[in-house]
Amino acid sequence: MNVNGIGTLGHPAWQGARKAQQNTAGKSFVNQVNNVASAPKTYQIYSEEDMLWSGGNGTGLSYYLKYAENSTEDDPIVIAKGDDENGDEFEKIIHINKINPKCATVVEMRALEAHTGVNKLGGFTSLPLEAGNMGLNDRRDFMDMFKSVINDMKLLSQKNAVAYYQYSMQAYWDFMNKK
Repeated sequence: MNVNGIGTLGHPAWQGARKAQQNTAGKSFVNQVNNVASAPKTYQIYSEEDMLWSGGNGTGLSYYLKYAENSTEDDPIVIAKGDDENGDEFEKIIHINKINPKCATVVEMRALEAHTGVNKLGGFTSLPLEAGNMGLNDRRDFMDMFKSVINDMKLLSQKNAVAYYQYSMQAYWDFMNKK
């Protein structure tokens, strides 16, 4: 029975007649979403000597940062080692003075955060939370990310969060202006 376009199952009649759309692998969209939701990514905890930072994010990216042996005050160099979001091991050499927060990876920004000593919110991070969804090689404009989260926090009347993200953004602007 169909009353005013509403089918017997309580949704529009045309919906009940359609099959779940399949992707090329033969899984419905609903099954794909459920599989992603039920398979949380985990990350490795490292405990190497002289680490600047260790951690990961929701993509499964996990790594630690430490100064390279040839790092100097004029050319600070950080080594990043860990597993990317696909579980593959990686090692990256990061020259701190070459980092551009307007086009950086989350690993570069963590190295910059550790090197500059930017105060971290509750000891956790000075970066916008959106950075938690980035993979190893994803590049973003962190300054735009800061502006976006500051605007969001203003809309939510979160004055402390606004002030904190403004402080963090200013610390990275100061770094860029000193180069």
